Amino acid sequence: MTNSGMDTSPVPPRGQFFLRANVLAGLMFIALAVLGLWLSRNYPVGTALRMGTGYVPRLLCWIMGGLGVVVMVQEFVASDGNILTGEALLWRPLVFVPLSIVIFALTIERLGVVIATVLLIVIGALAGRGMRALEVAITAVLLAALTVGIFVWGLALTIPVWPEW
Repeated sequence: MTNSGMDTSPVPPRGQFFLRANVLAGLMFIALAVLGLWLSRNYPVGTALRMGTGYVPRLLCWIMGGLGVVVMVQEFVASDGNILTGEALLWRPLVFVPLSIVIFALTIERLGVVIATVLLIVIGALAGRGMRALEVAITAVLLAALTVGIFVWGLALTIPVWPEW
């Protein structure tokens, strides 16, 4: 006799729930949201019609925190028992994703937004193992163009587009 519709996968021990990739991602989203809310605590919020400097950051933090909760609830409800152990805890994403953001922040003023965005994408792509050079190049060019279009032309921010050599 089979249990149709019943989950027969082994349930991991209680403490290993937090070693699942989606749970860790959800916790990361929640932690970043809490940090953002704390850092923006002194910014005036304003109203929807007269937004203060803290309105959008707080809104985005609440959305990111909610997304973290949704990801964790989905993992709890539809758990497949994937637990991160050994080789699954890869060092590459933990090193290259933050490194790409730091390099972007350090190079945007000196090298311009185009080169900084390309560096962000290329270094961030090193975090994954299955990335192809052509895909990374196309993504970098498209995102650099989109960044210039939105922030330099659309919002008229005074960000250098290219380095001044």
